[in-house]
Amino acid sequence: MAIPTSRTKEPGIISVDPVKCKGCGKCVAICSDLDLELHEGKARPTGQGVFGCIGCGQCMMVCPEDAIRITGRFISPAALLPLPAKEQTAGYQSLLNLMIRRRSIRKFKSTTVDKALIDQVVEAAMTAPMGLPPSDVNLLVFDSREKVRSFTEDFCKYLEKIRWISSSWFLTLMKPFWGKETDELFRNFMRPLVDKYIDSMKQGENWVTYDAPAMIYFYGSPYCDPADPLIAATYAMLTAESLGLGTCMLGAIHPMIQNGSGARKFREAHGIRYKSREGIFLIMGYPKAEYLKGIRRSFASMNYSAS
Repeated sequence: MAIPTSRTKEPGIISVDPVKCKGCGKCVAICSDLDLELHEGKARPTGQGVFGCIGCGQCMMVCPEDAIRITGRFISPAALLPLPAKEQTAGYQSLLNLMIRRRSIRKFKSTTVDKALIDQVVEAAMTAPMGLPPSDVNLLVFDSREKVRSFTEDFCKYLEKIRWISSSWFLTLMKPFWGKETDELFRNFMRPLVDKYIDSMKQGENWVTYDAPAMIYFYGSPYCDPADPLIAATYAMLTAESLGLGTCMLGAIHPMIQNGSGARKFREAHGIRYKSREGIFLIMGYPKAEYLKGIRRSFASMNYSAS
């Protein structure tokens, strides 16, 4: 038995070197699926895990003797990395400072974002936690302003074909099915947004992706945990900030290209492999404005559990 993903439907394979293994039991303690046990002073696979090895690799990470090998599910001992020393990592205040400095940027300089910086953003985003390994997050990378613009122009042409989804008759028809809040969202946000996207692009103004010098689309597969693309995009956003780039998360494009034959054709034309429950676009570039202050934000609510 194995948990299926778009990349594999087989469990990982666990092997233990009995010569190297000293029977410390750290691998047994860390495994969350009961795939390992101690037998006569040595670790060994049980073959009785609930899901089979998912390839998280944590047993390899904690083994002080390098006695465990996990292969399959896109993991192997070659994937192991030395951990940076704690003094080399960001402390709370430096991390908080980075987050405070981050702004949603929609006005960019014309300066090109070097491909090496985009690669660094992607490399850091790959460290994001995922629902289950191997990651089912997919990326579509736009590494020039021209590519961003071309995609956006195609999107606006597609959007004009489905403009009826923001029409009064359609919203009136759908209100009993999706309720008051969704109706308000469509009437007061989506309808004017669709109109602005289409009409501005006809005038040569890009209000969709703001002619950003670079953009990455994060989306999942049908097997993907819905949160995974958003978490990876957040890692990318903070990494870009650390590299001196401004960013903005764009959430309105993704839901428009999910349903219907027109959406499928649009995805196919742009190399988007899957319809995805969640996804988001991250635009990047050098900010045109210099910000002198930040804004203190708040959550809608926060309560401590009474239990």
